Amino acid sequence: MPGKMQVDDLALFGGSPVFAIAKSTSNLLQPNFEQFMAYSDLFLQAQRYIDGGPAVQLLERRLAEFHRVAHCITFCSGFWALALTIAALAIPGKREIIMPSLTYRRMPDIVAWLGLTPHFCDVDPQMLSLSAATVTPHINDNTALILAPHPIVNCCDVRGLVQLAHERKLPLFFDSVESVYESTPEGKIGGQGHAEAFSLHACKLLNGFGGGYITTQDSKLAQQLASLRHYGMDESGKVVLSYGMNASLNEMHAALALASLDDVEHQVQRNRERYRTYQSGLAQVSGIRLIAFDEQHATAYKNIVVELLDDWPLSREETIRILNAEGILARSYYAPPLHCKPMDFAFIAPPLPVTEWLAERFMNLPCGHLVCNQDIGHIVDILVFIAAQAEPIGTRLRSRGVA
Repeated sequence: MPGKMQVDDLALFGGSPVFAIAKSTSNLLQPNFEQFMAYSDLFLQAQRYIDGGPAVQLLERRLAEFHRVAHCITFCSGFWALALTIAALAIPGKREIIMPSLTYRRMPDIVAWLGLTPHFCDVDPQMLSLSAATVTPHINDNTALILAPHPIVNCCDVRGLVQLAHERKLPLFFDSVESVYESTPEGKIGGQGHAEAFSLHACKLLNGFGGGYITTQDSKLAQQLASLRHYGMDESGKVVLSYGMNASLNEMHAALALASLDDVEHQVQRNRERYRTYQSGLAQVSGIRLIAFDEQHATAYKNIVVELLDDWPLSREETIRILNAEGILARSYYAPPLHCKPMDFAFIAPPLPVTEWLAERFMNLPCGHLVCNQDIGHIVDILVFIAAQAEPIGTRLRSRGVA
């Protein structure tokens, strides 16, 4: 690692970056190639490459078992998993989808594309996600669905939301793309609410080159989703829905996802080691708080999120700019909040003071398969250096018009 002895050593000011190959916040797991080829042989031998071949069927069985649910339905992307399930669950004749503003930047686009209206709610400041308390004030006669994304560290208020949805007779759909491995007091993620959505993107815990899936205990919903992803037809080829599309996962994606699933326990162990290294290193950095995983229940230790406290000497944007120049691809945590970004469709956004306050304080740090413990040590060292040299760094940023 190039030593940072003075401000001029920072890459932003002309010094050599810490990492020649940038370190990402994405998981980027590389499953075992031999396992991938072995699973690929399933569809090569069967000469069936699309429409629910042997690898897809095996993946759906294994994921249903992994999440302890009755049904798993795979899709060609997480987008279609979300979109078709929202369409299936939303109460007919009603338009509003209650969702947090501090979440995935394209979530309201999906809702609007379906002809529905995002209705943003505030979040709980401890969980960084919606809760029964933050959702309740927004329920009205036009509410079609509660869309509940889990935060990227830990889980949202599962118990409260399930109870609220039951009492108000509303469908509840969890976006669980960052919570594949997690458990809560109510049980393993995957079997809560009416359905849960997951991603097989390379940035997630399970890498399938892309893709997504839905888990549910509802047999009727599972059948409907299976038909929606396959031209509106059932398993026999009979058209049973008036609409549908080709949104099936292909066999090659399923084969890689199976190899990734084989590695999940080792991956969680590696993630835990990285988390412990961050935990130890960041304890010495004043002004930064590592968001701790809830270790009372199963967790994948996948994402690293920190809060910049009031005594951190630079803004988050200044901090990220410095880190990015060093090849440390830190990024803002869900900022700006969704209700503050330009959108070409109607949405409902009452005052969301907690969301707007939280959106200025958090950032993601590098993690995943391509980040080792030594890399984490270098990242912590840079943060220590920034804190120690904050005054001259700030002066230099302002003189260059960067701050």
